[in-house]
Amino acid sequence: MPVAISPTAHHSLAHPDGEKATAKGAASANTAFVVSSFANYSLEDIAQSAPQGVRWFYLIPQNDPARTEELLRRAESAGYTAIWLTVDLPRFGFQNRRDSRIESAEGKRFPNLTFDNAPSDVRSSEFSAYLNDSVKQPITWDDVVWLRKNTQLKIVLKGILSAEDAKEAVKVGVDGICVSNHGGRQLDGVPASIDALPDVVRAVAGKAEVYVDGGVRSGADVLKALALGARCVFVGRPVLWGLACDGAEGVHQVLQLLKEQLNLAMAQAGCSRVSDIKPSLVVHESYYLRGHHCSDSHPH
Repeated sequence: MPVAISPTAHHSLAHPDGEKATAKGAASANTAFVVSSFANYSLEDIAQSAPQGVRWFYLIPQNDPARTEELLRRAESAGYTAIWLTVDLPRFGFQNRRDSRIESAEGKRFPNLTFDNAPSDVRSSEFSAYLNDSVKQPITWDDVVWLRKNTQLKIVLKGILSAEDAKEAVKVGVDGICVSNHGGRQLDGVPASIDALPDVVRAVAGKAEVYVDGGVRSGADVLKALALGARCVFVGRPVLWGLACDGAEGVHQVLQLLKEQLNLAMAQAGCSRVSDIKPSLVVHESYYLRGHHCSDSHPH
């Protein structure tokens, strides 16, 4: 299925089983789950909950390279098959995030981000200071090169929005690019992911897989993204809604609903297979706003 789960934080706030339930739901839907560094369960526990599932790890590099290597080895040993790296967040706003101190986060932990010297209360200012001191900021192209040299796993860069960055990503040897604007909640005013997707696809020219996330809420949205060149479409918030509603089964139901909607949209568009989906299925709204669809002989 060309719909998978984006990395999102704190799944235990939605359901007690957290990322373990999300992994089960993804596996039952036969799709992939990108586990966040801000997951509340360890990479190992998540893997054991759904050993047959496809799992990728969204890595946040540490200032100490030895700690980053430790996280890589853990992911490899637990059967994760790709590393995701977010490149659109050069500075974390740990001190300014209200949700870092929400009361419902009491007792939660980040076992794939923190180490033995981390403060225990993730809501505290001490914990925010710990993250600011320990997490590598900003991520540079040199970090991508270092990662390529230090793991055999596939590497996907998340947060690419321009053709220039897409070409550089291919040059340094990444295996995939996720076109993403971070859910529209980081830098205000950036393009919608779907608008940036065609330029990135053209720039990559088949040398890496291209994915997209952000704003996908129906199977018709998935169809549009596939038509514009995405190999797979990732969803975040809808999965959390399903998780909050009914745990692993809720996750499965959300993914199944998107699959059914995609199948219907494909049928209505005359596509019996994913390979039938072509760019000509999608016309940008600007085409109509500028009047290009009207012939010169028609009055305006």
